[in-house]
Amino acid sequence: MQIKKILVCAGTGCVAGGAIEIYEQLIKSNEKYDVPCTVTLEKEPHDKSIGIKKSGCHGFCEMGPLVRIEPQGWLYIKVKPEDCAEIIEKSIINETFIERLAYKKEGVMYPTQEEIPFYKKQTRLALEHCGHIDATSINEYLAIGGYGAFTKALFDMSQEDVVKEIDLSNLRGRGGGGYPTGRKWKQVKGQNSSVKYIVCNGDEGDPGAFMDRSIMEGDPHRVLEGMMIAGVGCGSAEGYIYVRAEYPLAVSRLETAIGEAKERGLLGRNILSSGFDFDIKICKGAGAFVCGEGSALTASIEGKRGMPRVKPPRTVEHGLFDKPTVLNNVETFANVPFIIHKGAKWYKAIGPENSPGTKAFALTGNIENTGLIEVPMGTTLGEVIFDIGGGMRGGHEFKAVQIGGPSGGCLTKEQLDLPLDFDSLKKAGAMIGSGGLVVMDEHTCMVEVARFFMNFTQNESCGKCIPCREGTKRMLEILDRIVSGQGVIEDLDMLLELADTISATALCGLGKTAALPVVSTIRNFREEYEAHIVEKRCPSRTCQKLKRIYIAAEFCRGCSKCSRLCPVGAISGKLKEPFLIDPDKCIKCGACIESCAFKAIKEA
Repeated sequence: MQIKKILVCAGTGCVAGGAIEIYEQLIKSNEKYDVPCTVTLEKEPHDKSIGIKKSGCHGFCEMGPLVRIEPQGWLYIKVKPEDCAEIIEKSIINETFIERLAYKKEGVMYPTQEEIPFYKKQTRLALEHCGHIDATSINEYLAIGGYGAFTKALFDMSQEDVVKEIDLSNLRGRGGGGYPTGRKWKQVKGQNSSVKYIVCNGDEGDPGAFMDRSIMEGDPHRVLEGMMIAGVGCGSAEGYIYVRAEYPLAVSRLETAIGEAKERGLLGRNILSSGFDFDIKICKGAGAFVCGEGSALTASIEGKRGMPRVKPPRTVEHGLFDKPTVLNNVETFANVPFIIHKGAKWYKAIGPENSPGTKAFALTGNIENTGLIEVPMGTTLGEVIFDIGGGMRGGHEFKAVQIGGPSGGCLTKEQLDLPLDFDSLKKAGAMIGSGGLVVMDEHTCMVEVARFFMNFTQNESCGKCIPCREGTKRMLEILDRIVSGQGVIEDLDMLLELADTISATALCGLGKTAALPVVSTIRNFREEYEAHIVEKRCPSRTCQKLKRIYIAAEFCRGCSKCSRLCPVGAISGKLKEPFLIDPDKCIKCGACIESCAFKAIKEA
């Protein structure tokens, strides 16, 4: 008889929402009903026993905390500790579905996770096990075929075969640039060096991105296996995972996974008596955005200040400790076991030929279903936002999406049919980046969006090269002037000129793409910039310094309440007569709007 299993989402989002308390309460409720509980699957379970597990991120973050019941596949949303006893009694003991905890949309109830539209239109490969296995157990990973691809590469394939299979698959790096992974591996393999390194970039610094974090938290052994296969193919005996210290749960899960792999003889010296040695170490970064760039990352691992260097030489020639280095991000390594196990031909059948496979995206912003998704490359922007994301929150109108974070660009409703793949996005003046999608509605000011990302980039600039250090500062100063109503029309030409200069002369990839959010918003929303500059007006009414608050005389009763509440004394008048606001004194705090019982105070 198949064991019943309760999978509590223990990704960072659900943990913040109380998932650990739910996990503990489920165990207590289980003990109350005297149902045998197995924490792991190491031993043969009793026919009526139950496994209560902490899984990785299920992806449907908007509806967390999430609990999945197996073998039925039921998914319960927004679970609270007080629901736990009912889950044990009804769903485990009596095998009854609890309707009130189900996801419902437009009157339709979706009992199983696979039926929910958010999941139904996805193809989850890198995220396949996230939410379906105990993220802290090597036994469960082994039970679903984990490390099978590694043993195949180790015993049944030559170094050349491993690298050739990855090259034939046309797997492109999921960290943003889309460089062919197989080509990188071939370059490292061909280097005449007795020491080579495999480095995993888990320094996910883009605002709104959490794909790599979720994979490390939910399926850490998959990441290790991908690195180990790279070690076999390229002739490396040592790997590093660079993770930002702000990801403590990911670090903890990786440390547990490495320890388990070593206990099983899958890491260390003479792995599985094959003569192959490979070990993996974790290096925690201090949160510098620039350390997501390859040469800055390797410098940080070496104990130096994380700053990029001039290239060539490339990392594949002189990388970590000046040795040939394979540097791929978390999601790239998570795809490797699939390719070795099922073959390059199988992998290339998914998505377009130039960008095969799937891509994980983090959906955030003004969208109905925020969370973590994975779709085939080539899926259109509209399918992601409306079919999977459920459309705009509150029924608002879609305006734009920022893709690729500070290094990416802005896409509009005219581009909803644009396929999400490396080449299509590049032609549109954007990039996939690490995979963050920040969705915006008509109430978003695109000038402020550009200012926000430029402020982030300027603050995170390492300062090594003048174009990035000084150029982004000048661009930020101009954008600050524009959103405060002090801009002039010539500022737009200056922004574009600065953007061209920075892109052409900055030292590293982060500097070269720093101006993309500004360029794409000027190109797509120039009229908003002009409204800020010429009319001194923010069309979306979000720029604080461009707000104009006035009193509509026909509605004002002269009660004086607004005048008494104004913190700067900007409102004056006579009782029982319309009051006036002095625009020079007004700080646009909005206190008067909230206090007026007659709705006489307006915002323009």
